[in-house]
Amino acid sequence: MTMNQTPLKNLIGASWVDGTGTATDVVDPSTGETCARIREAGQELVDQAVASARKAFGAWRQTTEFDRRALLRQLAGLVRRDLEPLAQDITREMGKPIGESRGEVSKLAEAFEYYAEEAVRVYGRTIPNEARNVTSIVRYEPIGVVAAISPWNYPLELIGWKLAASLAAGCTMVLKPSEYTPTSAVRLFGLLAEVGLPSGVANLILGAGTTGGQLTSHPGIDKVAFTGSGRTGAAITRGLAHALPVSMELGGSCPQIVTATANIDDAVAGCLRRGFRNAGQICIAINRVYVARAVHAEFVEKLAAAVVGLSVGPGTEDPDVGPVTNAEIQDRFLDHIADARDNGGTVVVGGTAIDRPGTWVQPAVVDNVNDQCLIATEETFGPVVGVTAFDDNDEAVELANGTTAGLAAYLYATDVSEIFEMGHRLDFGNVAVNNPDAGIMNAPYGGRKGSGHGYEHGPEGLHAYLNIKHLRIRY
Repeated sequence: MTMNQTPLKNLIGASWVDGTGTATDVVDPSTGETCARIREAGQELVDQAVASARKAFGAWRQTTEFDRRALLRQLAGLVRRDLEPLAQDITREMGKPIGESRGEVSKLAEAFEYYAEEAVRVYGRTIPNEARNVTSIVRYEPIGVVAAISPWNYPLELIGWKLAASLAAGCTMVLKPSEYTPTSAVRLFGLLAEVGLPSGVANLILGAGTTGGQLTSHPGIDKVAFTGSGRTGAAITRGLAHALPVSMELGGSCPQIVTATANIDDAVAGCLRRGFRNAGQICIAINRVYVARAVHAEFVEKLAAAVVGLSVGPGTEDPDVGPVTNAEIQDRFLDHIADARDNGGTVVVGGTAIDRPGTWVQPAVVDNVNDQCLIATEETFGPVVGVTAFDDNDEAVELANGTTAGLAAYLYATDVSEIFEMGHRLDFGNVAVNNPDAGIMNAPYGGRKGSGHGYEHGPEGLHAYLNIKHLRIRY
């Protein structure tokens, strides 16, 4: 394809502005060809973006929740209107099958719609005092200027979680999307003027880690909202200019447990969806599967057959699995499989690179994975699951809880006592039982342990952008 050589621009206030730093090419992972270009925003533009958000905050926080609701509803409508070009941007930049990209854009619109309604459902409290002429009021107020960093695996949906909730709360924002997927973010922010969002309420800066660090360490911000790796999350925390609220979703190695009472066909279907959708590049993807020894052979045989049947191809052709997004993921995928093999694991299907332009791998199942293997201890972020047999449910829960990950776990069982006992003991922020979907928009979504802190989705996602004030009045 012929690429427009002009780098994408940053949105500062109401103006689209060129970056000033090093140029970075955006690569289509299905072909290896450059499809866009950005320049690092640079410290001066970061300063301008934060100042723009600060200037806008004074007026934006005074808008009524009903005005914000109307604006978010309008924005959802524009997202649905432009669903196809937004989806095409996602597929071109990160390789996602086009059907999944369209679904992602629909979920972006749903996030705006959900938080449009949550905006008018923020309730305070009146609290009695001992004195008759004193009353206490608890109210919620917007935190202020939010620095947001979004990842490349869901480049629009995860922007939506942050942008929708912060706008509903009355905050302003400076957002940096991933350098791998800036085009879809630029198109989305181009819609903001159409709905009449005031200048400076939402600002967009482009760049890689340097720009992200300049933003999250800026003394003019009031909150950080980040989705990404644990390593980057730790660096952000160390670099904060002062104490402030931070919410982080850091992913992690997610387990699936299949007990002897499970419906094996359902467990296989769940593993196939949550382990291989988006080429396994999902924070809540299944990495490791613990299967009761009595049903282990049946599960592996059926899962391997299902994985062999997955179609692999360019996202524009809407296959089951597209390319992985970059060479780092491809290398990690191959390294984790080699490590499992070296430690006694059996590669049942797949596990190799596909020799074609771009970044391609063959979806894999690895059996007999021990608890020291990289697949069992780290997040591969690629289309592979490692399978381990267990002898009793206590062992399975111990293995599942045995890493620093705490975002999501999956349990397949039909015995009610198993479901409740194991579901309560799994040390994860989200546990899905007999289904592969650990998150829904109207329930809190967040991790624990090394998978982060704070919540998105649900009322909790909105309250993450609000301060609590106790107003005690004597009259």
